[in-house]
Amino acid sequence: MNIKEIHSVYFIGIGGIGMSALARYFVLIGKDVAGYDKTKTPLTQELSDMGIVIHYEDDLEAISKTFLDPRHTLVVYTPAVPSGHGELTYFLAQGFEVKKRSEVLGIITRETFCFAVAGTHGKTTTSSILAHLLKETGTPLTAFLGGISEDFNSNFLYEGDEYSVVEADEFDRSFLRLSPDVACITSMDADHLDIYGDSEVLRRSFMDFTKRLKPNGKLFIRNGLPINGITYGIEDDSDYCIRNLKIEHGTYIFDLGTPETTLKGVKFNKPGKHNLLNGLVAFAMAIEAGPPPYRLAQALETFKGVQRRFSYMIREQDFVFIDDYAHHPTEINAVYDAILEMHPNKKVLVVFQPHLFSRTKDFADDFATSLSKFDSILLLDIYPAREKPITGITSEWLINKMQNPNKKLIGKKDLVHEIKKQDPEVLVTLGAGDIGLEVSKIKRELEHEN
Repeated sequence: MNIKEIHSVYFIGIGGIGMSALARYFVLIGKDVAGYDKTKTPLTQELSDMGIVIHYEDDLEAISKTFLDPRHTLVVYTPAVPSGHGELTYFLAQGFEVKKRSEVLGIITRETFCFAVAGTHGKTTTSSILAHLLKETGTPLTAFLGGISEDFNSNFLYEGDEYSVVEADEFDRSFLRLSPDVACITSMDADHLDIYGDSEVLRRSFMDFTKRLKPNGKLFIRNGLPINGITYGIEDDSDYCIRNLKIEHGTYIFDLGTPETTLKGVKFNKPGKHNLLNGLVAFAMAIEAGPPPYRLAQALETFKGVQRRFSYMIREQDFVFIDDYAHHPTEINAVYDAILEMHPNKKVLVVFQPHLFSRTKDFADDFATSLSKFDSILLLDIYPAREKPITGITSEWLINKMQNPNKKLIGKKDLVHEIKKQDPEVLVTLGAGDIGLEVSKIKRELEHEN
């Protein structure tokens, strides 16, 4: 596919976080862009405000004739779109150039010096930190992010096209479409078992990803993972290592050891050891673009964060409200540990929306254990996303597994009332579904109350 010969790009599932970043890119390089999504969201509204025409019914009649010429139109779709989708079926049958998002990302980044961030957790935060570090040190880069960076207020950054930063997504084996110069693997916990079947197949897929590196490419690995590479860790024997770690006023302060030197008194402001590790590997990768390490260390301190990644919605002396995208037991544990570290001895209420019937089924006991650590639990219905219900797999079934007496099933309309009634010192909302749309409402009500 030659992008220069493409005049129009049509997206099926344009409101997805990765799809919308691609849509922004094609607008930037002067292509006509339009798309379909099943739901109107703040993200689709932003795209509409850029001039992208979006419709919300699976209806060919709603597509402009501009996008119905197979000679000059590229159709991009997300794997979350069902195979029987009418528009997708039409474009395939009519001989259009139809590609998955990951394929297009691979084509765009192939001619750049590509940084790819892989792992079952931490991809979005790590790639956002990496993009921030490179931008702050004047590196000409394009970044496609899986979340809204608070530094750029976007999931897309264009500062040039010599370097690229992408998330290497293991879902649907998408990361095997990439050809990175520098890559990292942050974690390899079992996930997406609806795709892989078991954790061993998932592990082999990560091994296949490492073979996608260009000749002389570099691979960074969190210390302890069963893959060879340049290691990073905290207070261990890693190639890139954080030592003498302490916390002052909610900020991490530490020494950062590299194979060549040690930087003293480095600061990082995002809570949680998991985020600290994300910052460390972003730093290690960024060195490969050539900026001075001390400048990268300065940039680490100014990283603001990513929306819905341990995001403080309210931070007052007697009440804290944190929102996070965590949707896997390992991620929930990381959030819990970060709260314990930054807000010890506080009464913590968690609101959790399970994401996918299959994930809930596969990790039910682990979810129950992770959530039961909190002082009290409010559990929403399972968010189905791309899935059909699985018989017997419900939030009621999940909550009955929790060894915590302070648990309750709840609907969204009753959330604010119940939160006020429980009067927690720390409130945390977790999940990858549409719980994110409730966060601003909860914040508004609680701020009004105070």
